[in-house]
Amino acid sequence: MNNFGRILIMTSVEAERDAILRGIESDSRIDVKLAGVGPISAGIQTAKALAADEYELVINMGIAGGFADKAEVGSLVIANEMVSADLGAESPEGFITLDELGFGASTRVEADGDLGEILLEAIKAAGISVRVGNILTLSTVTGTVETTSKLQHREPGALAEAMEGYGVAMAAKEFGLPVLEIRSISNPIGPRDRSAWRIKDALVTLESASKVIAEVL
Repeated sequence: MNNFGRILIMTSVEAERDAILRGIESDSRIDVKLAGVGPISAGIQTAKALAADEYELVINMGIAGGFADKAEVGSLVIANEMVSADLGAESPEGFITLDELGFGASTRVEADGDLGEILLEAIKAAGISVRVGNILTLSTVTGTVETTSKLQHREPGALAEAMEGYGVAMAAKEFGLPVLEIRSISNPIGPRDRSAWRIKDALVTLESASKVIAEVL
């Protein structure tokens, strides 16, 4: 299809970058750069990349935790929205989002729905299990049943959580570019249990999704 010119893919660590590079092979339209860990580093590194070169699309890709019964380990999630889920204020009545505080800023950035739909259908056709929903950005990875429950109550449309999507999305928004977040699920969200992590499987899924992106976009 190749409708796009140059595409910038931001990922947090080298293992994710290497999996994506294997998937896209020698597609010179696509640059894969390291964003670092967390939304601040991701926003800075994405903005630097966008200031240094011209792109038509920004994608944040990597592995993530998935909410049980919503996004299974080894599956893929395409974001509707990138949501900064811990940006706000605590109160006796519960968490108050930045939007609700009335500072004129939002904790939510919409992904490009048309591109997301194109990728959804292509990824399904490639035999990869995939769903569309919100992806949360958190500076602290969820590690308890209590926090998992609170997040699901506040964000019922969320399928996964990671640490960079909102930062990448805000940088893309600043440059007026469409943005996507695509995550391969490596572990269930909840109490920290390394024995339940399937990072290798998630990286294989990430590689397969990257191949589809290079073919379709």
